[in-house]
Amino acid sequence: MRLALFQPDQAGNVGTILRLAACLGVPVDIVEPCGFPWSDKALRRAGMDYAEIAQVTRHADWAAFADALGGRRLVLMTTKGATPLPEARFEQGDTLLMGSESSGVPAEVHQAARLRVRIPQVEGTRSLNIAVAAGIGLAEAIRQTGQWRG
Repeated sequence: MRLALFQPDQAGNVGTILRLAACLGVPVDIVEPCGFPWSDKALRRAGMDYAEIAQVTRHADWAAFADALGGRRLVLMTTKGATPLPEARFEQGDTLLMGSESSGVPAEVHQAARLRVRIPQVEGTRSLNIAVAAGIGLAEAIRQTGQWRG
């Protein structure tokens, strides 16, 4: 199981996600460009010392990330997903992709995902914070695949 972030905008969210991934033992892929300098103080503050122990791979762009996927299934967590989270079926080798906070992912990335998952929300709400959505999606994927550690 891997977690990937597509061109993230907010250093604080990335720091929180790196902390989550470090605690759960899940590698993180960052598809650049990021909307902030990688050494940003907010990234270090939100990730605390966990950001230093997270397994992070940075990719120069979408093409480089897509090449690195190999044969792993890409699962996009999106408000436009056809599959509600309770109906999604995850596999051990999945890479869960989170879109940019401000713009999600472009059509080509959306189409590249073999599964597009939506977290059900109360009517009238737009979206969850990306770090919260990553935690919810990742926890369910780990639960389904029996990959909880510790």
